[in-house]
Amino acid sequence: MAIIPEQEPLIQSLNKDWYQPYVLGIDMLRLDVIHPVVSGNKWYKLKYNIQHAIDGGYSSILTSGGAYSNHLIAAAAAAKQYGIKSIGIIKGTYAQDTLTPTLQQCKDYGMELVFVNHEDYKKIDTDEYHAQLKRDYDNPFIIPVGGANEWGREGCETIAAYISDVYTHICVSVGTGTTLIGIRNALPQKQIVLGYAPMKGGLYLKEEIDKYLHTDKQNAYTLFDDWHCGGFGKWNDELLNFMNSFYAINKVPLDIVYTGKMMSGIQQQLQQGYFSKDSRILCIHTGGLQGNASVKEKLIY
Repeated sequence: MAIIPEQEPLIQSLNKDWYQPYVLGIDMLRLDVIHPVVSGNKWYKLKYNIQHAIDGGYSSILTSGGAYSNHLIAAAAAAKQYGIKSIGIIKGTYAQDTLTPTLQQCKDYGMELVFVNHEDYKKIDTDEYHAQLKRDYDNPFIIPVGGANEWGREGCETIAAYISDVYTHICVSVGTGTTLIGIRNALPQKQIVLGYAPMKGGLYLKEEIDKYLHTDKQNAYTLFDDWHCGGFGKWNDELLNFMNSFYAINKVPLDIVYTGKMMSGIQQQLQQGYFSKDSRILCIHTGGLQGNASVKEKLIY
């Protein structure tokens, strides 16, 4: 299934002034360029899920997320292109009367929006709740939050095809862990994989990630949660200033939720000597630039 991508991912070298004299080189795998909406890792987590839904004869997909979810908008756009209905279960009811830009776009793509309170949303991935959703919405194919299932992980394994063995370190932001799992399972163990969780206390993800890693890969990655800016989806002026300065020197737009926080963390690690000077680093841009809508006037791109 390859209808969605409008452009192949590209590898862009960062400006040497940004990383010297700390390491030999830093490149960025620009997954964000493949499509204006179904961008970054979102397509890789969705492509086999949607294929499975179509092959299984399902007439709709159902998935879930918050009011600013990149995953939801990507699922809505992809479902529309493939001619199947989409249903989105939205965490919280605060945006029900005044839709966020993300949810408005989801609606424009034809997604049926269903708002649930936080208590009910906690049950979203339980078998009992899935059974109820199947009854209520005419047996849709259910895709977990962020595409975190076997088809999502399998799709993310294909990202490894763009990663050369010249790189010593592969850096990726971590939301559900699905992308990290796919990449870690697909790459040789000698390549170091680093995950950057953008939420407070994000190290809890390690337990979930380890469940799905090949046995020989379970200790072959490191997870960080130091650069969350106060919590998931939160930002501060320091992060925005960093994103603007990063764009000015590298001409790469970052997002406030994931890749911006990761690159800010990597900058601090460079300055602190975390990486050896012979390192060649590949940072994965996981897309989601639509998440910048709320701070657009503060950014230079």
